[in-house]
Amino acid sequence: MLIDTHAHLFVSQFASDRDLMVSRAKEAGVEKVFLPNIDEKSIDPMLKLSNSYPDWCFPTMGLHPCSVDENFTAVLDRMESFFESTDMFAVGETGIDLYWDDTTKDLQLASFRRHIQWAKDFGLPIIIHSRNALDITISEISKAQDGSLKGVFHCFTGELQDVEKIRDLGFAMGVGGVVTFRNGGLDKVLKRVGLEGMVLETDSPYLAPVPYRGKRNEAGYVKIIAEKVSEILELSFEEVCRKTTENALTVFE
Repeated sequence: MLIDTHAHLFVSQFASDRDLMVSRAKEAGVEKVFLPNIDEKSIDPMLKLSNSYPDWCFPTMGLHPCSVDENFTAVLDRMESFFESTDMFAVGETGIDLYWDDTTKDLQLASFRRHIQWAKDFGLPIIIHSRNALDITISEISKAQDGSLKGVFHCFTGELQDVEKIRDLGFAMGVGGVVTFRNGGLDKVLKRVGLEGMVLETDSPYLAPVPYRGKRNEAGYVKIIAEKVSEILELSFEEVCRKTTENALTVFE
């Protein structure tokens, strides 16, 4: 059993073959996929997909940091209503991204803090996007952690000390296609930390693993990621599947 803890399968890149892609993922052993929302426009297609595969696709609600602008408060007000009307399985995708645009840092921080409050208010895990901002996102979670927060630092590419901080906060690290990249550097960190607190993800349609790097990613490729982790840690594929699935279910229970 494999769980893809982060995939945007509702986006237009899958419009022509979405059902076939789902079938391929199921054949690869993927039994659950979590669907982090991106912005207001993605809500309807996300919910449509999760309604089409209610025991396989699980929606989450949030505003991606790259979608945060001066109108974010009104957008979050509208998004908040979905926690009352729809079964959501996490808060997110949220966080801080200073790679694409650092001029919105203060707005992103304010948005992130509201998502953190949602996680507390609704008793849900939080899915964190952090690019060029890992210290900031860890700091924000550390200040807010009262024992009730849990979640995933999505697309983890940090160092050993970052893993230790994330684990100490009770959070998991999301490992995706970067682990297969020749110069990604994640293999060296994983050798030191093992499977504890690790969940697998694809971030489909982005960040496809080798040998599909540069092409569209799919949920089924989480199997490739699990195989690479197995190789790096010198563990059986079955053990990687078992432990990462156990970790994912602990986060999203």
